[in-house]
Amino acid sequence: MEQNNSKNYGGALLTLVTVFFFWGFVAASNDILIPVFKEKLNLEQWQSQMISFAFYVAYTVGSIIYFFVSKAGGGDILNKYGYKNGIAAGLILSALGTLLFYPAAETASFYLMITGLFVVGLGFSLQQIAANALVVALGDPKTGAQRLSLTGGVNNFGTTIGPLLVSLAIFGSVSANTQQASISAVKFPYLILGALFLIVAVVFKFSSVPDKIHSVTDDVVESENESTTVSLAKERKSALSYTQLALGMIAIFVYVGVEVSTASNLPAFMKEKLNTPTANIAPFISLYWASLMIGRWTASVGAFNLSASAKKILGVVTPYIAFAVFLAVNRIAQHDVTPFYIYAFVIVVLIIADYLSKGNPARQLLIFSGCAITALFIGMLSSGMVSVFAFISVGLFCSTLWPCIYTLAVTGLGKHTNEGSSFLIMMIMGGGFISLLQGYLGDPGRLGIQWSYLVGVGCFVYLAFYAIKAKSALKAQGIDFDSVALKGGH
Repeated sequence: MEQNNSKNYGGALLTLVTVFFFWGFVAASNDILIPVFKEKLNLEQWQSQMISFAFYVAYTVGSIIYFFVSKAGGGDILNKYGYKNGIAAGLILSALGTLLFYPAAETASFYLMITGLFVVGLGFSLQQIAANALVVALGDPKTGAQRLSLTGGVNNFGTTIGPLLVSLAIFGSVSANTQQASISAVKFPYLILGALFLIVAVVFKFSSVPDKIHSVTDDVVESENESTTVSLAKERKSALSYTQLALGMIAIFVYVGVEVSTASNLPAFMKEKLNTPTANIAPFISLYWASLMIGRWTASVGAFNLSASAKKILGVVTPYIAFAVFLAVNRIAQHDVTPFYIYAFVIVVLIIADYLSKGNPARQLLIFSGCAITALFIGMLSSGMVSVFAFISVGLFCSTLWPCIYTLAVTGLGKHTNEGSSFLIMMIMGGGFISLLQGYLGDPGRLGIQWSYLVGVGCFVYLAFYAIKAKSALKAQGIDFDSVALKGGH
Protein backbone atom coordinates (compact mmCIF):
# COMPACT_ATOMS: atom_id res chain seq x y z
CA MET A 1 0.00 0.00 0.00
CA GLU A 2 1.33 3.32 -0.97
CA GLN A 3 1.63 5.73 1.88
CA ASN A 4 3.84 8.22 3.55
CA ASN A 5 5.60 6.15 6.16
CA SER A 6 6.99 9.20 7.85
CA LYS A 7 3.55 10.29 8.90
CA ASN A 8 2.59 9.63 12.51
CA TYR A 9 -0.42 7.33 12.49
CA GLY A 10 -0.35 6.67 16.25
CA GLY A 11 -3.55 8.58 17.00
CA ALA A 12 -5.45 6.93 14.17
CA LEU A 13 -4.27 3.47 15.21
CA LEU A 14 -5.27 4.17 18.82
CA THR A 15 -8.79 5.05 17.66
CA LEU A 16 -8.94 2.03 15.40
CA VAL A 17 -8.13 -0.51 18.12
CA THR A 18 -11.40 0.27 19.93
CA VAL A 19 -13.41 -1.76 17.41
CA PHE A 20 -11.04 -4.70 17.85
CA PHE A 21 -11.84 -4.58 21.57
CA PHE A 22 -15.59 -4.70 20.86
CA TRP A 23 -15.27 -7.71 18.55
CA GLY A 24 -13.45 -9.64 21.25
CA PHE A 25 -15.82 -8.63 24.06
CA VAL A 26 -18.91 -9.88 22.24
CA ALA A 27 -17.32 -13.03 20.78
CA ALA A 28 -16.06 -14.33 24.13
CA SER A 29 -19.22 -13.31 25.99
CA ASN A 30 -21.12 -15.76 23.78
CA ASP A 31 -19.36 -18.58 25.65
CA ILE A 32 -21.15 -17.50 28.84
CA LEU A 33 -24.53 -17.14 27.13
CA ILE A 34 -24.34 -20.66 25.66
CA PRO A 35 -24.48 -22.66 28.95
CA VAL A 36 -26.97 -20.25 30.53
CA PHE A 37 -29.54 -20.56 27.74
CA LYS A 38 -28.83 -24.31 27.46
CA GLU A 39 -29.73 -24.83 31.13
CA LYS A 40 -32.68 -22.46 31.33
CA LEU A 41 -34.31 -23.52 28.04
CA ASN A 42 -33.28 -27.22 28.17
CA LEU A 43 -31.43 -27.06 24.87
CA GLU A 44 -29.27 -29.83 23.44
CA GLN A 45 -25.57 -29.05 23.08
CA TRP A 46 -25.82 -28.53 19.31
CA GLN A 47 -28.83 -26.21 19.77
CA SER A 48 -26.92 -24.06 22.25
CA GLN A 49 -24.17 -23.67 19.64
CA MET A 50 -26.66 -21.75 17.46
CA ILE A 51 -25.45 -18.72 19.43
CA SER A 52 -22.01 -19.03 17.83
CA PHE A 53 -23.54 -20.07 14.52
CA ALA A 54 -25.76 -16.98 14.23
CA PHE A 55 -22.98 -14.59 15.25
CA TYR A 56 -20.28 -15.90 12.91
CA VAL A 57 -22.47 -16.63 9.89
CA ALA A 58 -23.46 -12.95 10.06
CA TYR A 59 -19.89 -12.12 9.01
CA THR A 60 -20.33 -14.11 5.81
CA VAL A 61 -23.79 -12.69 5.07
CA GLY A 62 -22.46 -9.18 5.67
CA SER A 63 -19.47 -9.75 3.37
CA ILE A 64 -21.71 -11.16 0.61
CA ILE A 65 -24.04 -8.15 0.91
CA TYR A 66 -21.01 -5.87 0.78
CA PHE A 67 -19.72 -7.64 -2.35
CA PHE A 68 -22.99 -7.44 -4.30
CA VAL A 69 -23.80 -3.86 -3.23
CA SER A 70 -20.32 -2.83 -4.36
CA LYS A 71 -20.85 -4.56 -7.71
CA ALA A 72 -24.29 -2.98 -8.15
CA GLY A 73 -22.98 0.45 -7.22
CA GLY A 74 -20.14 0.26 -9.71
CA GLY A 75 -17.34 0.39 -7.17
CA ASP A 76 -16.06 -0.62 -3.75
CA ILE A 77 -18.28 0.85 -1.02
CA LEU A 78 -15.41 1.86 1.25
CA ASN A 79 -13.49 3.51 -1.58
CA LYS A 80 -16.66 5.39 -2.52
CA TYR A 81 -17.94 6.51 0.89
CA GLY A 82 -14.79 6.34 2.99
CA TYR A 83 -13.34 4.00 5.60
CA LYS A 84 -14.34 6.17 8.55
CA ASN A 85 -17.94 6.29 7.37
CA GLY A 86 -17.91 2.53 6.81
CA ILE A 87 -16.73 1.75 10.34
CA ALA A 88 -19.17 4.28 11.84
CA ALA A 89 -22.04 2.70 9.88
CA GLY A 90 -20.99 -0.75 11.08
CA LEU A 91 -20.97 0.44 14.70
CA ILE A 92 -24.46 1.92 14.36
CA LEU A 93 -25.76 -1.34 12.85
CA SER A 94 -24.23 -3.31 15.74
CA ALA A 95 -25.83 -0.89 18.21
CA LEU A 96 -29.24 -1.63 16.67
CA GLY A 97 -28.59 -5.33 17.22
CA THR A 98 -27.95 -4.81 20.93
CA LEU A 99 -31.42 -3.27 21.30
CA LEU A 100 -32.93 -6.70 20.63
CA PHE A 101 -31.32 -8.00 23.81
CA TYR A 102 -33.89 -6.10 25.87
CA PRO A 103 -36.99 -8.00 24.64
CA ALA A 104 -34.90 -11.19 24.36
CA ALA A 105 -33.89 -11.01 28.03
CA GLU A 106 -37.34 -9.98 29.26
CA THR A 107 -39.08 -12.86 27.47
CA ALA A 108 -36.19 -15.39 27.68
CA SER A 109 -36.47 -15.68 23.89
CA PHE A 110 -33.59 -17.67 22.42
CA TYR A 111 -34.52 -16.71 18.86
CA LEU A 112 -34.68 -12.98 19.59
CA MET A 113 -31.27 -13.17 21.23
CA ILE A 114 -29.56 -14.94 18.33
CA THR A 115 -31.26 -12.49 15.96
CA GLY A 116 -29.73 -9.65 17.96
CA LEU A 117 -26.32 -11.33 17.80
CA PHE A 118 -26.76 -11.81 14.05
CA VAL A 119 -27.38 -8.07 13.55
CA VAL A 120 -24.38 -7.23 15.78
CA GLY A 121 -22.29 -9.58 13.61
CA LEU A 122 -23.50 -7.88 10.42
CA GLY A 123 -22.17 -4.59 11.73
CA PHE A 124 -18.91 -6.24 12.76
CA SER A 125 -18.42 -7.63 9.23
CA LEU A 126 -18.36 -4.13 7.75
CA GLN A 127 -16.01 -2.99 10.51
CA GLN A 128 -13.71 -5.96 9.86
CA ILE A 129 -13.44 -5.33 6.12
CA ALA A 130 -12.41 -1.73 6.74
CA ALA A 131 -10.33 -2.08 9.90
CA ASN A 132 -8.00 -4.92 8.85
CA ALA A 133 -7.00 -3.06 5.68
CA LEU A 134 -6.48 0.17 7.63
CA VAL A 135 -4.27 -1.49 10.26
CA VAL A 136 -1.89 -2.71 7.56
CA ALA A 137 -1.99 0.73 5.86
CA LEU A 138 -1.22 2.77 8.99
CA GLY A 139 2.55 2.52 9.00
CA ASP A 140 5.46 0.60 7.54
CA PRO A 141 4.15 -2.22 5.31
CA LYS A 142 6.92 -4.52 6.58
CA THR A 143 5.35 -4.55 10.06
CA GLY A 144 1.73 -4.74 8.90
CA ALA A 145 1.21 -8.28 10.22
CA GLN A 146 2.77 -7.33 13.56
CA ARG A 147 0.27 -4.47 13.82
CA LEU A 148 -2.48 -7.02 13.18
CA SER A 149 -1.08 -9.01 16.10
CA LEU A 150 -1.04 -5.82 18.20
CA THR A 151 -4.69 -5.05 17.43
CA GLY A 152 -5.43 -8.73 17.96
CA GLY A 153 -3.94 -8.36 21.43
CA VAL A 154 -6.40 -5.55 22.15
CA ASN A 155 -9.15 -7.75 20.75
CA ASN A 156 -8.21 -10.41 23.25
CA PHE A 157 -8.20 -7.98 26.14
CA GLY A 158 -11.88 -7.67 25.26
CA THR A 159 -12.24 -11.46 25.17
CA THR A 160 -10.54 -11.72 28.57
CA ILE A 161 -12.85 -9.33 30.42
CA GLY A 162 -16.03 -9.95 28.37
CA PRO A 163 -16.92 -13.31 29.98
CA LEU A 164 -16.19 -11.91 33.45
CA LEU A 165 -18.45 -8.87 33.07
CA VAL A 166 -21.29 -10.77 31.42
CA SER A 167 -21.03 -13.53 34.04
CA LEU A 168 -21.12 -10.88 36.78
CA ALA A 169 -24.26 -9.38 35.24
CA ILE A 170 -25.99 -12.78 35.00
CA PHE A 171 -24.86 -14.46 38.23
CA GLY A 172 -23.94 -11.50 40.43
CA SER A 173 -20.88 -11.37 42.66
CA VAL A 174 -19.07 -14.63 43.29
CA SER A 175 -18.57 -13.59 46.87
CA ALA A 176 -22.34 -13.45 47.25
CA ASN A 177 -22.46 -17.15 46.30
CA THR A 178 -25.13 -16.48 43.71
CA GLN A 179 -25.42 -19.61 41.59
CA GLN A 180 -28.73 -19.06 39.80
CA ALA A 181 -28.58 -17.38 36.42
CA SER A 182 -30.83 -14.45 35.69
CA ILE A 183 -31.48 -14.30 31.95
CA SER A 184 -33.25 -10.96 32.34
CA ALA A 185 -29.93 -9.48 33.49
CA VAL A 186 -28.37 -10.25 30.09
CA LYS A 187 -29.80 -7.04 28.68
CA PHE A 188 -27.74 -4.66 30.81
CA PRO A 189 -24.17 -5.29 29.52
CA TYR A 190 -25.36 -5.38 25.92
CA LEU A 191 -27.40 -2.18 26.15
CA ILE A 192 -24.36 -0.45 27.66
CA LEU A 193 -22.26 -1.91 24.87
CA GLY A 194 -24.74 -0.54 22.30
CA ALA A 195 -24.41 2.93 23.79
CA LEU A 196 -20.61 2.63 23.54
CA PHE A 197 -20.95 1.60 19.88
CA LEU A 198 -22.80 4.86 19.18
CA ILE A 199 -20.27 6.99 21.07
CA VAL A 200 -17.34 5.41 19.21
CA ALA A 201 -19.17 5.84 15.90
CA VAL A 202 -19.22 9.61 16.53
CA VAL A 203 -15.55 9.51 17.57
CA PHE A 204 -14.64 7.76 14.31
CA LYS A 205 -16.53 10.32 12.26
CA PHE A 206 -14.31 13.11 13.60
CA SER A 207 -11.10 11.12 14.12
CA SER A 208 -7.78 11.25 12.26
CA VAL A 209 -8.38 7.79 10.77
CA PRO A 210 -7.87 8.17 6.97
CA ASP A 211 -10.95 7.95 4.76
CA LYS A 212 -9.03 6.61 1.80
CA ILE A 213 -6.13 4.19 1.35
CA HIS A 214 -4.37 3.28 -1.84
CA SER A 215 -4.88 -0.20 -3.26
CA VAL A 216 -1.96 -2.52 -3.65
CA THR A 217 -1.20 -2.79 -7.35
CA ASP A 218 2.28 -4.23 -7.25
CA ASP A 219 3.60 -6.17 -4.27
CA VAL A 220 7.32 -6.45 -3.96
CA VAL A 221 9.80 -8.50 -2.01
CA GLU A 222 13.17 -7.38 -0.84
CA SER A 223 16.03 -9.86 -0.81
CA GLU A 224 17.98 -10.18 2.40
CA ASN A 225 21.14 -10.40 0.35
CA GLU A 226 20.33 -7.75 -2.22
CA SER A 227 19.15 -4.16 -2.05
CA THR A 228 17.10 -4.39 -5.24
CA THR A 229 13.42 -5.26 -5.38
CA VAL A 230 11.75 -7.64 -7.77
CA SER A 231 8.16 -7.93 -8.91
CA LEU A 232 6.11 -10.82 -7.73
CA ALA A 233 4.30 -13.23 -9.99
CA LYS A 234 2.31 -11.98 -12.96
CA GLU A 235 -1.19 -10.94 -12.01
CA ARG A 236 -4.05 -13.26 -12.95
CA LYS A 237 -7.65 -12.60 -13.90
CA SER A 238 -9.20 -13.50 -10.54
CA ALA A 239 -8.13 -13.58 -6.91
CA LEU A 240 -9.48 -17.12 -6.65
CA SER A 241 -7.02 -18.31 -9.31
CA TYR A 242 -4.24 -17.99 -6.72
CA THR A 243 -3.72 -21.24 -4.81
CA GLN A 244 -2.63 -19.48 -1.63
CA LEU A 245 -5.93 -17.56 -1.48
CA ALA A 246 -8.28 -20.39 -2.49
CA LEU A 247 -6.78 -22.73 0.11
CA GLY A 248 -6.39 -19.81 2.52
CA MET A 249 -10.15 -19.25 2.55
CA ILE A 250 -10.61 -22.80 3.85
CA ALA A 251 -7.79 -22.16 6.32
CA ILE A 252 -9.58 -19.08 7.74
CA PHE A 253 -12.82 -21.11 7.91
CA VAL A 254 -11.28 -23.92 9.98
CA TYR A 255 -9.04 -21.58 12.02
CA VAL A 256 -11.90 -19.38 13.25
CA GLY A 257 -13.95 -22.55 13.67
CA VAL A 258 -11.51 -24.32 15.97
CA GLU A 259 -10.72 -21.12 17.88
CA VAL A 260 -14.40 -20.57 18.68
CA SER A 261 -15.56 -24.18 19.12
CA THR A 262 -12.74 -25.06 21.54
CA ALA A 263 -13.97 -22.38 23.94
CA SER A 264 -17.72 -22.61 23.33
CA ASN A 265 -17.80 -26.35 24.13
CA LEU A 266 -15.56 -26.01 27.20
CA PRO A 267 -18.42 -25.17 29.62
CA ALA A 268 -20.25 -28.38 28.65
CA PHE A 269 -17.03 -30.38 29.10
CA MET A 270 -16.32 -28.91 32.55
CA LYS A 271 -19.88 -29.41 33.75
CA GLU A 272 -20.11 -33.00 32.52
CA LYS A 273 -16.62 -34.24 33.39
CA LEU A 274 -15.70 -32.09 36.41
CA ASN A 275 -19.20 -31.22 37.67
CA THR A 276 -18.25 -27.52 37.60
CA PRO A 277 -21.21 -25.13 38.15
CA THR A 278 -21.86 -22.80 35.23
CA ALA A 279 -21.38 -19.80 37.54
CA ASN A 280 -17.75 -20.85 38.15
CA ILE A 281 -16.72 -21.38 34.53
CA ALA A 282 -16.17 -17.72 33.55
CA PRO A 283 -12.50 -17.47 34.68
CA PHE A 284 -11.62 -20.56 32.64
CA ILE A 285 -13.24 -19.10 29.53
CA SER A 286 -11.42 -15.87 30.34
CA LEU A 287 -8.09 -17.75 30.48
CA TYR A 288 -8.73 -19.35 27.10
CA TRP A 289 -9.22 -15.97 25.44
CA ALA A 290 -6.42 -14.47 27.53
CA SER A 291 -4.20 -17.18 26.01
CA LEU A 292 -4.80 -15.62 22.61
CA MET A 293 -3.94 -12.24 24.13
CA ILE A 294 -0.72 -13.71 25.54
CA GLY A 295 0.36 -15.01 22.14
CA ARG A 296 -0.63 -11.88 20.23
CA TRP A 297 1.06 -9.50 22.65
CA THR A 298 4.19 -11.61 22.24
CA ALA A 299 4.00 -11.50 18.44
CA SER A 300 3.31 -7.75 18.39
CA VAL A 301 6.79 -7.03 19.79
CA GLY A 302 7.98 -7.05 16.17
CA ALA A 303 5.78 -4.05 15.37
CA PHE A 304 7.98 -1.76 17.46
CA ASN A 305 11.30 -0.24 16.41
CA LEU A 306 13.51 -2.00 18.96
CA SER A 307 16.95 -3.58 18.96
CA ALA A 308 17.27 -7.33 18.37
CA SER A 309 18.32 -7.92 22.00
CA ALA A 310 15.37 -5.90 23.32
CA LYS A 311 12.99 -7.92 21.17
CA LYS A 312 14.42 -11.18 22.54
CA ILE A 313 13.96 -10.00 26.11
CA LEU A 314 10.42 -8.77 25.45
CA GLY A 315 9.65 -12.06 23.70
CA VAL A 316 10.03 -13.72 27.11
CA VAL A 317 8.69 -10.95 29.36
CA THR A 318 5.63 -9.86 27.34
CA PRO A 319 3.66 -13.14 27.58
CA TYR A 320 3.95 -13.03 31.36
CA ILE A 321 2.82 -9.39 31.45
CA ALA A 322 -0.28 -10.48 29.51
CA PHE A 323 -0.77 -13.41 31.91
CA ALA A 324 -0.50 -10.97 34.83
CA VAL A 325 -3.30 -8.90 33.25
CA PHE A 326 -5.50 -12.01 33.22
CA LEU A 327 -4.73 -12.70 36.89
CA ALA A 328 -5.38 -9.07 37.82
CA VAL A 329 -8.80 -8.76 36.15
CA ASN A 330 -9.93 -12.08 37.63
CA ARG A 331 -8.77 -11.06 41.10
CA ILE A 332 -10.70 -7.80 40.71
CA ALA A 333 -13.73 -9.92 39.75
CA GLN A 334 -13.20 -11.75 43.07
CA HIS A 335 -12.25 -15.10 41.53
CA ASP A 336 -9.67 -17.36 43.18
CA VAL A 337 -6.69 -17.21 40.80
CA THR A 338 -4.50 -19.70 42.72
CA PRO A 339 -5.42 -22.67 40.47
CA PHE A 340 -4.15 -20.75 37.44
CA TYR A 341 -0.57 -20.16 38.57
CA ILE A 342 0.56 -23.48 37.09
CA TYR A 343 -0.38 -22.15 33.65
CA ALA A 344 2.82 -20.09 33.73
CA PHE A 345 4.71 -23.28 32.84
CA VAL A 346 2.46 -23.91 29.81
CA ILE A 347 3.39 -20.46 28.48
CA VAL A 348 7.00 -21.64 28.17
CA VAL A 349 5.89 -23.87 25.28
CA LEU A 350 4.52 -20.81 23.47
CA ILE A 351 7.77 -18.90 23.95
CA ILE A 352 9.82 -21.79 22.53
CA ALA A 353 7.43 -22.27 19.59
CA ASP A 354 7.49 -18.54 18.82
CA TYR A 355 11.31 -18.53 18.88
CA LEU A 356 11.54 -21.54 16.56
CA SER A 357 9.20 -19.93 14.02
CA LYS A 358 11.72 -17.08 13.47
CA GLY A 359 8.97 -14.74 12.23
CA ASN A 360 8.21 -16.92 9.19
CA PRO A 361 4.39 -17.16 8.82
CA ALA A 362 4.42 -20.57 7.10
CA ARG A 363 6.79 -22.06 9.69
CA GLN A 364 4.86 -20.53 12.58
CA LEU A 365 1.56 -21.88 11.23
CA LEU A 366 3.08 -25.37 10.95
CA ILE A 367 4.72 -25.36 14.41
CA PHE A 368 1.73 -23.87 16.22
CA SER A 369 -0.66 -26.33 14.53
CA GLY A 370 1.50 -29.21 15.71
CA CYS A 371 1.49 -27.85 19.27
CA ALA A 372 -2.31 -27.45 19.20
CA ILE A 373 -2.83 -31.02 17.97
CA THR A 374 -0.65 -32.26 20.83
CA ALA A 375 -2.61 -30.18 23.35
CA LEU A 376 -5.95 -31.51 22.07
CA PHE A 377 -4.83 -35.14 22.36
CA ILE A 378 -3.55 -34.50 25.90
CA GLY A 379 -6.98 -33.05 26.73
CA MET A 380 -8.82 -36.03 25.26
CA LEU A 381 -6.58 -38.68 26.83
CA SER A 382 -6.32 -37.15 30.33
CA SER A 383 -8.83 -36.07 32.95
CA GLY A 384 -9.49 -33.41 35.58
CA MET A 385 -7.70 -30.07 35.45
CA VAL A 386 -4.96 -31.48 33.21
CA SER A 387 -7.50 -31.91 30.42
CA VAL A 388 -9.02 -28.48 31.11
CA PHE A 389 -5.68 -26.67 30.89
CA ALA A 390 -4.74 -28.70 27.81
CA PHE A 391 -7.88 -27.56 26.00
CA ILE A 392 -7.38 -23.98 27.22
CA SER A 393 -3.77 -23.97 25.93
CA VAL A 394 -5.14 -24.34 22.40
CA GLY A 395 -5.76 -20.60 22.69
CA LEU A 396 -2.02 -20.01 22.94
CA PHE A 397 -1.45 -21.77 19.63
CA CYS A 398 -4.41 -20.13 17.89
CA SER A 399 -3.12 -16.71 18.91
CA THR A 400 -1.08 -15.69 15.85
CA LEU A 401 -2.67 -17.89 13.20
CA TRP A 402 -4.90 -15.15 11.78
CA PRO A 403 -1.93 -12.92 10.80
CA CYS A 404 -0.06 -15.98 9.48
CA ILE A 405 -2.93 -17.19 7.28
CA TYR A 406 -3.90 -13.67 6.21
CA THR A 407 -0.30 -12.88 5.21
CA LEU A 408 0.16 -16.11 3.27
CA ALA A 409 -3.23 -15.84 1.56
CA VAL A 410 -2.98 -12.27 0.23
CA THR A 411 0.72 -12.28 -0.63
CA GLY A 412 1.31 -11.98 -4.37
CA LEU A 413 -2.29 -11.07 -5.28
CA GLY A 414 -1.32 -7.65 -6.67
CA LYS A 415 -4.40 -5.66 -7.69
CA HIS A 416 -6.63 -8.48 -6.38
CA THR A 417 -5.47 -7.97 -2.77
CA ASN A 418 -8.59 -6.11 -1.54
CA GLU A 419 -10.92 -8.59 -3.23
CA GLY A 420 -8.99 -11.46 -1.70
CA SER A 421 -9.18 -9.84 1.73
CA SER A 422 -12.99 -9.60 1.52
CA PHE A 423 -13.17 -13.29 0.57
CA LEU A 424 -11.16 -14.14 3.68
CA ILE A 425 -13.52 -12.13 5.91
CA MET A 426 -16.43 -14.13 4.46
CA MET A 427 -14.92 -17.32 5.82
CA ILE A 428 -15.21 -16.18 9.44
CA MET A 429 -18.48 -18.13 9.29
CA GLY A 430 -16.38 -21.17 10.20
CA GLY A 431 -16.79 -20.07 13.82
CA GLY A 432 -20.47 -20.97 13.53
CA PHE A 433 -20.30 -24.16 11.47
CA ILE A 434 -17.42 -25.84 13.30
CA SER A 435 -18.98 -25.01 16.70
CA LEU A 436 -22.26 -26.50 15.52
CA LEU A 437 -20.50 -29.64 14.27
CA GLN A 438 -18.58 -30.16 17.51
CA GLY A 439 -21.71 -29.46 19.55
CA TYR A 440 -23.60 -32.10 17.53
CA LEU A 441 -20.84 -34.70 17.96
CA GLY A 442 -20.48 -33.77 21.63
CA ASP A 443 -23.94 -34.93 22.63
CA PRO A 444 -24.17 -38.28 24.51
CA GLY A 445 -24.73 -41.15 22.12
CA ARG A 446 -22.34 -39.71 19.56
CA LEU A 447 -18.65 -39.02 20.26
CA GLY A 448 -19.33 -37.40 23.62
CA ILE A 449 -18.09 -33.99 24.72
CA GLN A 450 -14.46 -35.01 25.40
CA TRP A 451 -13.82 -36.84 22.12
CA SER A 452 -15.73 -34.19 20.14
CA TYR A 453 -12.43 -32.28 20.25
CA LEU A 454 -11.30 -34.57 17.41
CA VAL A 455 -13.00 -31.92 15.27
CA GLY A 456 -10.30 -29.49 16.38
CA VAL A 457 -7.58 -32.00 15.51
CA GLY A 458 -8.95 -32.21 11.98
CA CYS A 459 -8.91 -28.41 11.69
CA PHE A 460 -5.27 -28.13 12.76
CA VAL A 461 -4.24 -30.97 10.44
CA TYR A 462 -5.60 -28.90 7.56
CA LEU A 463 -3.80 -25.78 8.81
CA ALA A 464 -0.51 -27.71 8.90
CA PHE A 465 -1.21 -28.87 5.33
CA TYR A 466 -1.95 -25.27 4.29
CA ALA A 467 1.33 -24.05 5.76
CA ILE A 468 3.22 -26.49 3.51
CA LYS A 469 1.04 -25.95 0.44
CA ALA A 470 1.00 -22.14 0.67
CA LYS A 471 4.77 -22.04 0.99
CA SER A 472 5.05 -24.20 -2.13
CA ALA A 473 2.54 -22.09 -4.09
CA LEU A 474 4.32 -18.86 -3.18
CA LYS A 475 7.70 -20.35 -4.10
CA ALA A 476 6.28 -21.09 -7.55
CA GLN A 477 5.52 -17.35 -7.81
CA GLY A 478 9.07 -16.47 -6.84
CA ILE A 479 8.32 -15.73 -3.17
CA ASP A 480 10.43 -17.62 -0.65
CA PHE A 481 9.97 -16.65 3.00
CA ASP A 482 13.27 -18.28 3.91
CA SER A 483 15.32 -16.09 1.59
CA VAL A 484 13.32 -12.84 1.46
CA ALA A 485 11.79 -10.40 3.88
CA LEU A 486 8.22 -10.06 2.70
CA LYS A 487 6.56 -6.70 2.58
CA GLY A 488 3.90 -6.88 5.28
CA GLY A 489 5.14 -10.27 6.42
CA HIS A 490 4.95 -11.59 9.93
